[in-house]
Amino acid sequence: MTSRREFLASAGLAAGTIALASRQIEAAELRSPILTASTEPDPAVKVLLLEALTAAKLAGASWADARVQRQRRQNLGTREQQVTNVLDTDTIGCGVRVLVDGTWGFSATRQLTAEGVARAARQAVALARANRVARDRQVTLAPSPVHANASWKSSYTVDPWSIPVEEKVALLLRANAEAMKVRNIRFVNSSLSFVKEERSYANSEGSMVAQDVVRSWVTMSSTAISDDRTEVAVRGPEVVQPMGRGWEYVLEANIVGNAPLWAEQAREKLTAKPVEVGRYDLILHPSQLFLTIHESIGHPTELDRAMGYEANYAGTSFIAPPDDVLGKLRLGPDHLTIRGDRSQPNALATIGYDDDGVQPDEFDIVKNGVFWDYQTTREQAEWLRPWYEQNGMPVRSHGCSYAQSWSDVAFQRMPNVSIVPDQQVDRTWDDLIAATDRGIAMIGRASYSIDQQRYNAQFGAQVCYEVRGGKIVGQLKDVAYVMRTSEFWNAIDLIGGKSSYELGGTFNDGKGQPGQSNAVSHGCPPCRFRDVNVLNTGRAL
Repeated sequence: MTSRREFLASAGLAAGTIALASRQIEAAELRSPILTASTEPDPAVKVLLLEALTAAKLAGASWADARVQRQRRQNLGTREQQVTNVLDTDTIGCGVRVLVDGTWGFSATRQLTAEGVARAARQAVALARANRVARDRQVTLAPSPVHANASWKSSYTVDPWSIPVEEKVALLLRANAEAMKVRNIRFVNSSLSFVKEERSYANSEGSMVAQDVVRSWVTMSSTAISDDRTEVAVRGPEVVQPMGRGWEYVLEANIVGNAPLWAEQAREKLTAKPVEVGRYDLILHPSQLFLTIHESIGHPTELDRAMGYEANYAGTSFIAPPDDVLGKLRLGPDHLTIRGDRSQPNALATIGYDDDGVQPDEFDIVKNGVFWDYQTTREQAEWLRPWYEQNGMPVRSHGCSYAQSWSDVAFQRMPNVSIVPDQQVDRTWDDLIAATDRGIAMIGRASYSIDQQRYNAQFGAQVCYEVRGGKIVGQLKDVAYVMRTSEFWNAIDLIGGKSSYELGGTFNDGKGQPGQSNAVSHGCPPCRFRDVNVLNTGRAL
């Protein structure tokens, strides 16, 4: 049996560090550390992580990892000139995950002491042994480099928690006041949401990683009511896309200056023409198209979903089984490539290292119109070994492991999934409008529905414009397009260029039992889809 000192030595720590760690552990129940952004994991947190790993190995784990994570959330809400909501949460703890006889076990604790994390590690091992009876296959982890004393910080410059609540609320109220100046606007809601995660991770292979992540979102909703009170129209709330940035992003969104524009769009909807049912060419703005990417490409290419492991809650996938679709299923024309990554600047799923300790890579999900790869973790990458070896690709995780908090087990979650812009022609939104004789231009996400296999769907938009002879001629209302995923993506004929590329995203993408939420972005330029079926959602049946 391995001793604590032997295990610490095997993790690559110098003798002086081992002595320091031992003295700290044996001296007292460690005070709960408050994680702070730094160039490497905090020494007190390192001690806790190593104690958890040591306890797991001594209890019989063949592999283990531990996460000490602090998560702070802040939500502020307003309506007209009233504050409706101020909510701050702050949680910190440690989760320990182990493999015993090829079976997962997980446990977590708020007790950030040497004994507290060691107890959680022993409980994780006990649970792994109990889970053995239900295991359908032995877990094998794809190889991954060791990242010792690594660190990463998301692309924010101003920590939202450095800004007083009063200043944040004042910004929202000023924006509300500007929107209310627009004729027919009767109600305005706005909000700010911030998340800050300070994550420290270690595994029994020797990786030790500290990460500092901030995500921010500002929303605004303007409601217009006609003079005779027979019509109601809303623009929002998702007028600004969430980002992996800080307070500087909120200021750049210029909600005070843009509020009248968004309010005017709501007012114009009061007199918009009902859409006529039929087939149209659709010009989809990134703020609308991102959701279609998310639902019809992002979800069905999650490998656990395709293999049936999410059927009881999230559903299954029409892109399955892997042997029948990899390199064979055509999801678009040759000029369509859709890529997964966790590295785009400012994107919500961007991270330096995932919750398996993997440094994520970029990978083609749809390559020249053909389905090419799934989203994977270290466990899942081994399921695709024959495909990777056949095509000369490394058998490695794409870095898609994620847990929403210290008390949740890590599993496969969606990375950023994005359309590669046209590399030859730098088309813009205006170029696509000008190239369209009869179509509908759609901006902003709205209501949608999609089946559990992500094959049949319906999507709306916040603002829709009729396009005639290459020009916008007025607003339309009650517009939604219906689609079968493979047919829809094969109908894409024009893809915008690099200058028109934008990120859209969601703060709360649910999956798993117990449910977890992750944040994810989808980038794309505006795109045109030919001859798509459009229905009128306001039409009486």
